[in-house]
Amino acid sequence: MRTDDFWQLIDQARTGAGGEADAVAARAVALLAGRTPEDIVGYAHHQQRVLAASYRVDLWGAAYLINGGASDDGFEYFRGWLMTQGRAVFAAAVADPDSLAGLPRVRSAALSGEEFECEDMLAVPWDAYRRATAAELPAQRDPVRMPDLNDFWDFDDEAEARRRLPKLAALFVEPPEE
Repeated sequence: MRTDDFWQLIDQARTGAGGEADAVAARAVALLAGRTPEDIVGYAHHQQRVLAASYRVDLWGAAYLINGGASDDGFEYFRGWLMTQGRAVFAAAVADPDSLAGLPRVRSAALSGEEFECEDMLAVPWDAYRRATAAELPAQRDPVRMPDLNDFWDFDDEAEARRRLPKLAALFVEPPEE
């Protein structure tokens, strides 16, 4: 499976999911389970690459601001949700996490307190492989290494949040008046 195929499958899963992340994940499992076991393994590899590319301190800071906190697992689930938003949103957020402030749902979350996580999206290849083969997804021969996070900053430091993520900080550090 190529990277374009990975994102096309997610786009297909997004169609008819009504913007709900868990529905995208369920549709992705169904679509992927109809593919060959090799395609499912390829999807799993691309998912690991996508997760590694998004394992960035600045994106973690964005998740922390948006969700009102983000543990290790919370950051994983946030990136699962981010995958459900499609390639363009995902790539923009990895390149500039502050770009998430432009998403209408994120903007409305500043008032509603909605959190964005999708643990189910992370399980898509395992669930699809099990559904397609009644077996467990084989371990990857060449696992993707996660990068080091060496520019960690205190996400509770409001001044630092304003400096690093000004658009998101404007929404979540001092939420707008209703």
